[in-house]
Amino acid sequence: MNYVPPYIKLFESGEFKRRVEYADSILNSCRCCPRTCLTNRKENELGKCLSGYLPIVSSYTPHFGEEPVLSGTRGAGNIFFGNCNLRCMFCQNYEISQNWKEERKNEVSFERLADIMIELQNRNCHNIGLVSPTHFSAQILKSIYLAVQKGLRLPIIYNTNGYDSVEILKLYDGIIDIYLPDFKYGNNEYAKTYSKVDNYFEYTAAAIKEMYNQVGDELVYEDGIVVRGLIIRHLVLPNGLAESEKVFKFIAEKLSPNVHVSLMSQYYPTNKAYKDILIDRPIRASEYEKAIGLMEKYGLHNGWIQEMESNENYRPYFNECRENPFYNR
Repeated sequence: MNYVPPYIKLFESGEFKRRVEYADSILNSCRCCPRTCLTNRKENELGKCLSGYLPIVSSYTPHFGEEPVLSGTRGAGNIFFGNCNLRCMFCQNYEISQNWKEERKNEVSFERLADIMIELQNRNCHNIGLVSPTHFSAQILKSIYLAVQKGLRLPIIYNTNGYDSVEILKLYDGIIDIYLPDFKYGNNEYAKTYSKVDNYFEYTAAAIKEMYNQVGDELVYEDGIVVRGLIIRHLVLPNGLAESEKVFKFIAEKLSPNVHVSLMSQYYPTNKAYKDILIDRPIRASEYEKAIGLMEKYGLHNGWIQEMESNENYRPYFNECRENPFYNR
């Protein structure tokens, strides 16, 4: 790989170490996410994410289910973190995101997390994917620093639900190469009802604006794999509960119509979705097509859409992608 992640220069200058120390101080009165619990995570006080000081790693593996330009042929080196700062009624990973008593058994040291990153690099993964990192964002920064000491040189993906702290994200400037946030809701009322958080739209919009400010709207490729950039994921929900139009309007008007959007169709009712009739069914093809139409309305012409029959079959939403072999594998 010819791409040299910017975090190497930050490490060599000493700036990376300074940021790690500052991030660690945030955990004395935790504000890792917009919930701002102010608990002392360093003393293992649990905030609303029900997590203490040490990061929780549920699993890690070369992963082939991301967008093809991230998974490539050797997989994204995904690290799946336990617990979450959201409480989505329909979470497909609820067994690790909302099962905190069991997940506490999967706590690892900072050194062990760093070793996992090196192991995934040694397994020839294209990148390191931090999946649901928000509530451990300060701790992960320390582990990346330790991994760089051990020889980490891969691009790093921040794969998040979007409900992130701008303060923390600023510490990641030049450390995260690829931002992969969800933008779940354009409506705060729905976010409160179905994910149990306040002011989701405003906080997520601010977080994604910071990500955009760091990496812009262009995807940088090496050998057909993205090594730097921003991809925003949006999951279509039944009955218009994602309020997609407001999300797309924000992306087009406040960021750029060139931003890449991955429009996901894989919603299915699970976890506690049976408790609410509005989300207790899969989406209809007409609902997904309506979302595509809204992307067109706001001029969002870059990204991926999925086949309704096969939710893992991403296909390009713009002509440039069709020349890339990883889009149609």
